[in-house]
Amino acid sequence: MLRHLALTVLLAALPVGAAQAGAPTGPPLDRNGPVAFLGLTFLDTSTEGAYFGARDDEAARLALLRDEVARRFRAEGFTLMDLAPVAAELEATVNPAKCYGCDLRMGRKLGAAYVLEGEVQKVSNLILSMNLVLLEMPEGRMVRGRSVDIRSNTDESWLRGIRYILDNHYFGKE
Repeated sequence: MLRHLALTVLLAALPVGAAQAGAPTGPPLDRNGPVAFLGLTFLDTSTEGAYFGARDDEAARLALLRDEVARRFRAEGFTLMDLAPVAAELEATVNPAKCYGCDLRMGRKLGAAYVLEGEVQKVSNLILSMNLVLLEMPEGRMVRGRSVDIRSNTDESWLRGIRYILDNHYFGKE
């Protein structure tokens, strides 16, 4: 009985409409602001990767996700910036999402309104985690960010995971 009362109180305290499916979370985004999309990084922490090394199909899936994120941001009216002025620094960076502020420095150098970056972490061949973060420049305040775990290591499951993030936390359903 006490559990039911606590759950009722907790649910009553939530703002109305806070969990609407397909509604973006966070403040409205300025679609006139250019986005520096620094890409997605693949982190293989599985024992499979340690024994057998990188797999071509996973590299292709990472490119597939990059293309999907870029396509969706463009479809939503954003301009993705040319990264040529920071290409050398980006190439030398293992993971822009964890580089002690190099992502923000690159964003400032480009004059970006936002920096977009993400990761796909392979825990095992059946368990993967995806993260996508949008930082508002120049401070680097996170205005969108979401992580989702997926099961299955296929093109379809990877796309389903990134589309879930984009549809439910960035833009809403297309």
